[in-house]
Amino acid sequence: MNINTSSLDWDKTGGLIPVIIQDHQTLEVLMLGYMNAEALAKTQAEGKVTFYSRTKNRLWTKGETSNNFLYVKELYQDCDNDTILIKADAVGPTCHTGSRSCFKTEFNQNFIFELENIITDRYENPVEGSYINKMRSKGLNKIAQKVGEEGVETVIAALAETEEELIGEASDLVFHLLFLLKEKGLSIQDIAKNLEKRHQ
Repeated sequence: MNINTSSLDWDKTGGLIPVIIQDHQTLEVLMLGYMNAEALAKTQAEGKVTFYSRTKNRLWTKGETSNNFLYVKELYQDCDNDTILIKADAVGPTCHTGSRSCFKTEFNQNFIFELENIITDRYENPVEGSYINKMRSKGLNKIAQKVGEEGVETVIAALAETEEELIGEASDLVFHLLFLLKEKGLSIQDIAKNLEKRHQ
């Protein structure tokens, strides 16, 4: 969805509106930049995030020198019409330091979504000898059976093993569940939406 430029309160922010960039799959906040009306129009027309650089005093397309572009997936304006949220597909690291995000968080809080992307990549770009390739060759029944096995091992670890072993078994369970969902053409988003619906 595009944003109507005239609906934003440019006067309130001195002509530059803060823009939050969020990974459209993992939902991780990647960076904060600023746009003027021209930068927003260019972003919406080309599908790549363009900011207004306050240091260079000109439009600046993220990735114009590094090729680490931010491809727009969704745009939103906040309730006060003075901030923009862009969900984007980030090509390469977002930060100039080489980090995935400009914010130095302790760990990737949404790595489960990233793991789902890795599984998808294995489907689209098979790697000979990879675990996912081997399991896929055995069929849906084997993948589903593996989820059951990991579920039982997680229960056993919870009842009779150490915390570290429980974390390990639970991690195996989550991985194989994501694998099974992919095999069935589903995603973690489908599960999240269903859980949210139940909560309501």
